[in-house]
Amino acid sequence: MASPQIIPEELIERKIYLMRGCKVMLDSDLAALYQVPTKALNQAVRRNLERFPEDFMFRLTETEMAKLRSLFVTSSAGHGGRRYLPYAFTEHGVAMLSSVLSSKRAVALNILIIRAFVRLREYINTHKDLARKLEDVERTQQEHGAHIQQIYDCIQRLLEPAPDASKRRIGFAAPE
Repeated sequence: MASPQIIPEELIERKIYLMRGCKVMLDSDLAALYQVPTKALNQAVRRNLERFPEDFMFRLTETEMAKLRSLFVTSSAGHGGRRYLPYAFTEHGVAMLSSVLSSKRAVALNILIIRAFVRLREYINTHKDLARKLEDVERTQQEHGAHIQQIYDCIQRLLEPAPDASKRRIGFAAPE
């Protein structure tokens, strides 16, 4: 049996999807990581449904499944694919799986998976901070741009030629 440490963190992170505003992992992806059949994972979950409230796990809708099929070119139910809609597990649901799947591999993998969820959350927060700082820079640049335009306009007026001196005489004119 391969050690869970051999599984690259990036592989786990690529199996985390955003659905219904939550980061989730699908039952089939989790089963593959745990090296158990999807059917066995789902049976263990069904035997312990009280541990999986809706904010821990939910079943995908037909529409959500169709979107996944279009993204990942998975087989359809009529061609040897899944016959049932998959379950999606939130970070808390994945943590709960370690108590349902009591193997050492499941516990070790859950630690890696939870760390992947945490890294993604930190990554998203970092990007939110960067986006906010970029907006501040753009706003400041726009304010400075208006001030720079005013200075440029003043310089342009100073560079314009002086009015023609012959038009207006200062002093008294001598009679002719």
